[in-house]
Amino acid sequence: MFETLEILRDHQVATIWMNRPDRHNAFNAQVIAELTQAFELLGADQSARVIVLAGCGKSFSAGADLNWMKAAGEASFEDNVADARKLAAMLRRLAEMPKPTIARVQGAALGGGMGLAAACDICFAATAASFATSEVKFGLIPSAIGPYVLRAIGARQASRYFLSAERICAKRAVEIGLAHEVVEAEDLDRAVATLAEALLAGGPQAQVAAKALIRDMAGQSINDSLVEETARRIAALRGGGEAWEGLSAFLDKRPPRWG
Repeated sequence: MFETLEILRDHQVATIWMNRPDRHNAFNAQVIAELTQAFELLGADQSARVIVLAGCGKSFSAGADLNWMKAAGEASFEDNVADARKLAAMLRRLAEMPKPTIARVQGAALGGGMGLAAACDICFAATAASFATSEVKFGLIPSAIGPYVLRAIGARQASRYFLSAERICAKRAVEIGLAHEVVEAEDLDRAVATLAEALLAGGPQAQVAAKALIRDMAGQSINDSLVEETARRIAALRGGGEAWEGLSAFLDKRPPRWG
């Protein structure tokens, strides 16, 4: 079904492997189209509860294939914009997927690769991983990935790294909020699997609502309207079947049976 990706399933966990190791999993039009399709398919697949994004080979993703970027820049402005929209839409599809997403970063995540890591809900990195918004080195800006990187590291850190294009080591990535955890390379898969198991213990509808809560309320001032909205959201879930099952399972000392 895919030429640049491979999807592997382990019960309710689906791992999307970017599979262009000879090109360091760099983007081109085909990769973007296939990632978009994979995110759409798995987002709608009720049997997949957790999505892991990973890269085959040495790198997670080196970002945009520079030959593809150069060709896009030589096209008409209208075609250039249309091409850029596809990248922006792919990243948004990942960021708004209605289930938990984990970036498994074992190596370099540069440019758009850093954008993929930031667009995921959670990022685990191996000690050898590195990140960069490298676009200014090529006379470009991290525009399509900007909303997700800014969400992760904030404007103040972006002021440094968007302008300098410095490499960010895994330890520093955790310090600035880009990665959640750094582990030894041999422990990365185990750490991701342990996290996926924890995510599977949550109610799927509650996780959809939790992602919407973060997206809608991040950066807002606490006022009467916001407080009222929080009350309505918890009340709506508390009256539903998933909450009834979750609370009943806890009181009965049994695992919940999510639908």
